[in-house]
Amino acid sequence: MVDFAAAGQAFQGYRAEPVGAARGAVIVIHEIWGLNAHTRDIADRFALEGYLAVAPDLLGLAGLDAVLLAELGERRADPAAMAEVQPLIRAATAPMNSPEIAARTRAGVAEVFEHLNSTPEGAGRTAVVGFCFGGTYSFALAVEEPRLAAAVPFYGHAAYSAAELAAIACPLLAFYGEDDARLVDDLPDLTVRMQEAGVDFRSTVFPGAGHAFFNDSNPLMYRAEPSRIAWQKTLDFLAQELSPK
Repeated sequence: MVDFAAAGQAFQGYRAEPVGAARGAVIVIHEIWGLNAHTRDIADRFALEGYLAVAPDLLGLAGLDAVLLAELGERRADPAAMAEVQPLIRAATAPMNSPEIAARTRAGVAEVFEHLNSTPEGAGRTAVVGFCFGGTYSFALAVEEPRLAAAVPFYGHAAYSAAELAAIACPLLAFYGEDDARLVDDLPDLTVRMQEAGVDFRSTVFPGAGHAFFNDSNPLMYRAEPSRIAWQKTLDFLAQELSPK
């Protein structure tokens, strides 16, 4: 674990280092459930592929109760508990609706970017990969950080105008599950806004998959084949975008 601070608040991140020279650096942003074993495992997977990876724990910055959300996330994996747990999740994540909390979270992501981009491994070769909550903040970092080399949002929300998206200077590779109606219904409009902004935006929608399809710790949502394809596409994308120019 490594220490960070943003907006006057301390937080930590899990750092996974490759063996030998790094191919670049990757920020791994967790789902709303926080920096759990699943997210640390994803960071380890990137390290095995040759990348320096840091997965920040952003829940404290977001004003969320990490212990409570971890518990609710585990309970949500049980279909029988879904109806009971869903209102509790909405209540626990309510602070995320605050613009102040969102700004503090973005500051935390920016701090991790500065950390990686200042290293020999990540200088000019730092990307972000995020899931749900993390996918949304991956879009945010792409909008706000012109030095970002690449962004891979998994089922993230991007409520930006074409004028705001025009600030993006890196290519984006986005993944969605077809059954994730809220995001998929908005995708055609987002694609048009990306085109108007001149952004290199590529998206894949997987049939038979929904939100959180990549989370292999959630047997209810996980889909093995879409996850395999998305992972390989991510690796191919990063190999292309983070290679020395």
